[in-house]
Amino acid sequence: MKKMLRMIGVVCTLLSACTSYTPIMDTSGRSGTFNESKAEEITNDLQHCKMIAKENSSFLSNIIFWIESPKAETKHESIYRKCLSHRGHSVLN
Repeated sequence: MKKMLRMIGVVCTLLSACTSYTPIMDTSGRSGTFNESKAEEITNDLQHCKMIAKENSSFLSNIIFWIESPKAETKHESIYRKCLSHRGHSVLN
């Protein structure tokens, strides 16, 4: 029983660190991938994508997604990263 509680505590601690995901982005704009620069809207896109990820993920969904994910990422991270990349930004992590 003590081991189980300890394990739950460790998992909760690790997942709480995952909710503070900060994407690393190539802000040079095109970076060879796009025809035009997309970096002008970076601040606005960061705020919108963060809000979208927060609204569409919960603690439980993050745990389930993290267990099933081959990259060991949370649902919040996945949504955040996809949102930014679909808006044309080069996300490095």
